[in-house]
Amino acid sequence: MPERNLIVAAPGRVEIAEVPEESVPDGGFRARTLFSGISAGTELTFLKGTNPALHAGFDPSLGLFGAPPEQAYPVNRLGYMEVARIEESRTRAFPDGTMVAMTYGHRTGYIGHPLRDRVVVLPDGLDPLLGVYAAHMGPICANGLLHAAADRFGPAVRSLGDGVLGARVAVVGAGVVGLLTALLARAHGAASVVVLDPTPQRRAVAEALGLEALSPDEDPAVTLKTRWRHAEGDRGADVVFQCRGQAAALQLALRLLRPQGTVIDLAFYPGGADEVRLGEEFHHNGLGIRCAQIGRVPRGLAHSWDRERLSAATLDLLRADGEAIRKHLVTAVVPFEEGPALLTALAARERQELQVVLSF
Repeated sequence: MPERNLIVAAPGRVEIAEVPEESVPDGGFRARTLFSGISAGTELTFLKGTNPALHAGFDPSLGLFGAPPEQAYPVNRLGYMEVARIEESRTRAFPDGTMVAMTYGHRTGYIGHPLRDRVVVLPDGLDPLLGVYAAHMGPICANGLLHAAADRFGPAVRSLGDGVLGARVAVVGAGVVGLLTALLARAHGAASVVVLDPTPQRRAVAEALGLEALSPDEDPAVTLKTRWRHAEGDRGADVVFQCRGQAAALQLALRLLRPQGTVIDLAFYPGGADEVRLGEEFHHNGLGIRCAQIGRVPRGLAHSWDRERLSAATLDLLRADGEAIRKHLVTAVVPFEEGPALLTALAARERQELQVVLSF
């Protein structure tokens, strides 16, 4: 029986395509999908045709864009937040029935191999739906905290909380990345955590999670710099996590920082960042911007911190705050068959959701 896969066949067109069923090789297993989370910010760029990979390729040896595009339509692998049950295992590492988180896209099943694929075993007692965060999305956010720790302590980092313990923290953006990052900062000992987002519904979710939320419409930089005083002429957030893929959000993040502070940037800017005014706060306050994308841990920490350890930190958060995350962050669970209509509606802004999970 063929597997089914959610694809972007062309700009604006989402389909479910059939994929021939493969046999399980020695050492491999079949992952039967239970849930798959939609990362709307990234996935909709393929639907809209704005993802940079569609227009220019990345040369990893030079670290430069400008090579031929690495992605073309149809986009056959969409999504990276899957939860599955292992079937037909031919490896003792993952016996049949094991519940795992993986990153193979929105499809009904997948042939995995532990020497090729990341496989995160979900602990007993955890709501399996929450496993959509364990393999990739949660580590993205935990890696933000790790970069804040490295900015503060360099290679001497010992704990994920080293960058936020006792700190005043601002998080720009109350999407999934921003809210998980804020919860991690709180869990790891931040003295204060404030989330900023222009959407009232998202601020309401942040507040339901026990976080303080402010609108950026009334210049929260003035509010927080009035509140957060370190010394004369030294006011603002110790660290800002920037989690919205808009230039105006990065500009706000810079305004929130205390002098010589650092923005830890977890956002993706498919349209560039023309609104960032580097001649203002960035220059006069001696600020820093550190990209914390999931492809790298901070230099000097690769031997002590990897994605497995970041997944373990994510599972700790899900154990502690999983009930609230399930109640407030996951706003819709939709059958897989409705995936094309759902993504089309999200792209057209006919439907607003924070976290949608496809069920199988």
